[in-house]
Amino acid sequence: MSCPHAAARSGRAESLLTLRAHPLRVALVGNPNVGKSVVFGRLTGRYATVSNYPGTTVAITRGRALVAGEVCDIIDTPGVNTLEGSLTEDEQITRRLVANGEADVVVQVVDARNLRRALVLTAQIAALGKPMVLALNMIDEARAYGVDVDAARLAEELGVPVVEMVATEGRGLPELRESLARAAVAEIAEHHREDLARWAHKLSERLRRVSAISLAQMQEAIARAVRQPVTGLPILAIVLYTVYLFVGVFGAQTLVGWMEEDLFGRLLNPAAIAAANQFIPFALVRDFLVGQYGLITMGLTYAIAIVLPVVTTFFLIFGFLEDSGYIPRLAIFSDRIFRAMGLNGKAVLPMVLGLGCDTMATMTTRVLGTSKERLIAIVLLALGIPCSAQLATIMGILGGISFTALLTLFGVVLVQMFVVGFMAARVLPGDRSEFIMELPPIRVPRLANLVTKTRLRVQWYLGEAVPLFLVGTALLFVLDRTGVLRLIVRAGRPIVTGMLGLPGEAAQVFVMGFLRRDYGAAGLFRLAESGQLTGVQSVVALTVMTLFVPCVANFLMIVRERGTRTGLAILGFITPVALLTGTALNYVLAAFRVTF
Repeated sequence: MSCPHAAARSGRAESLLTLRAHPLRVALVGNPNVGKSVVFGRLTGRYATVSNYPGTTVAITRGRALVAGEVCDIIDTPGVNTLEGSLTEDEQITRRLVANGEADVVVQVVDARNLRRALVLTAQIAALGKPMVLALNMIDEARAYGVDVDAARLAEELGVPVVEMVATEGRGLPELRESLARAAVAEIAEHHREDLARWAHKLSERLRRVSAISLAQMQEAIARAVRQPVTGLPILAIVLYTVYLFVGVFGAQTLVGWMEEDLFGRLLNPAAIAAANQFIPFALVRDFLVGQYGLITMGLTYAIAIVLPVVTTFFLIFGFLEDSGYIPRLAIFSDRIFRAMGLNGKAVLPMVLGLGCDTMATMTTRVLGTSKERLIAIVLLALGIPCSAQLATIMGILGGISFTALLTLFGVVLVQMFVVGFMAARVLPGDRSEFIMELPPIRVPRLANLVTKTRLRVQWYLGEAVPLFLVGTALLFVLDRTGVLRLIVRAGRPIVTGMLGLPGEAAQVFVMGFLRRDYGAAGLFRLAESGQLTGVQSVVALTVMTLFVPCVANFLMIVRERGTRTGLAILGFITPVALLTGTALNYVLAAFRVTF
């Protein structure tokens, strides 16, 4: 690995690491998908806090790092495409953080394969007068593509330290730490500012050596294939079917069957019931722990035996698609469809993430450029995107019935989403933003990174979702004991049994679904497993559950993002849409005597 390079610079101040009233504040800045978060993790280790930037909903990650014996504050900023002109909220926050003196040094993390785009951002940082270091990341992938950047000449041209890095392996990290003391303001002539794109192009052409190799050609061919309709549609079908096999069959059927029936059904739950009967004399406490709505027999069983295997398999395959570079290309492929709904291809990111958790996905709608786009995306997420637990239930139940049942549900949901999005695009005021997206290379994901990413996401599920399962179970226990649950179920039973043609027990499942979508999904799983739902009823029930009101956590996130009035309006719109769609589907299937 090359050592960092820096041009001689007269009159350079004393080391930035000495004689300071506070720890050196280092901001990591860069375009999206350049590895900033990996660099942040390598510098800070495990110490990190995530909080919103004051007065905004944009999350900023902060941590501590030891540099040359001194403690430094490291700030991981959102990925940005520009710091000038019309800026998104993320870009505004990054510019404000750099320009207002909240950072002493800027480390610009650069994708070595795309130097030209990075240099435009370099010039904009330099215009803010902030000392900086250039971290030339992904050197290994650039060379695999036949791209070699002359780091020494780049340092001479800019007048700042330039460090070659492979952040995923920790290569270049000592050099980066050492270079912070020599950070300097980039020497970019003022006349270049008139046409940054031309300057960046000419400079990158002088400093890059490109040689065509078979690996790069093969990766580029795959990258083109997934974006073209003729080849992209078959590839998408293969991807979706693979997800179905891995999550719906292996996760929702094989793993769930083993954990629910063998581990919990034959070992853990009987042991817990026996222990409670022996050591707990109070019937109320026993029921609270191991009864129908017991923390162990229901809460932990649902959370660990039914949902965890599906969440884990989904996170694994989602991480694979994410790291392979397929999802950004899916955004380009689906741009035309989203345009009809007042969105652009970027909307595929929160939509795909919503398959994991709609609450998290609602937060990521901030990547969309306008308020109108964010509102439409939030409505569509709440209306039709099933979270991983729901997706598992859909695949677990309908996958065992027929592939036609699956196609019917997804067809109805997609048509409903398209109609609602199409109408919202024409009713709501506002414009659609331009579609600009950085495309990472097509690559084979690193197994270690995939395992780490999945482990962290599963830890998030265990830390955030499992406690909510237990709280939901306790709430159901209280509602059941006080008789409130029976009143709610009784009030909803005429709609459920009459309009939707479902058994009365489904009313209770929909109530549970509002407390937690995965709770309702698990409830439907139990109804289908016990033979209380026919094939047609399963399709109707799962369609309504998918279109039904978001869970409490997602509703609160909508309120946080858009306000109470908008949140209630979305809730008031989605509920009748879900019920009327389920009613229409029930009557159509009955009229044509469809069986699954």
